[in-house]
Amino acid sequence: MPRTPPAPSSTPYWLYLLECEGGVYYVGIAIDVERRFFQHLFGVGAKFTRARPPVRVLAAREYANKGAALRAELQVKSLPRARKLAFFAEAGAVLAE
Repeated sequence: MPRTPPAPSSTPYWLYLLECEGGVYYVGIAIDVERRFFQHLFGVGAKFTRARPPVRVLAAREYANKGAALRAELQVKSLPRARKLAFFAEAGAVLAE
């Protein structure tokens, strides 16, 4: 009997923007942004953030699924630095105070 493929994940993903040491930005996706921030902070995140630990989460925006979040991540990573934070602001994302 053939198996049916698994249903697409309906778990929402977040696109987030970190400010790291030296004032550089890091963009990533996660299901739980706070948990992922602490992973980066304690050196178990991306190679980039092991070299430049995060200072704070600047913004986060929710997406319906992982695919949508990955597409948005690629889009933001292609933007110049000055436009990254504006991308989140224009989208009505959650911005840090």
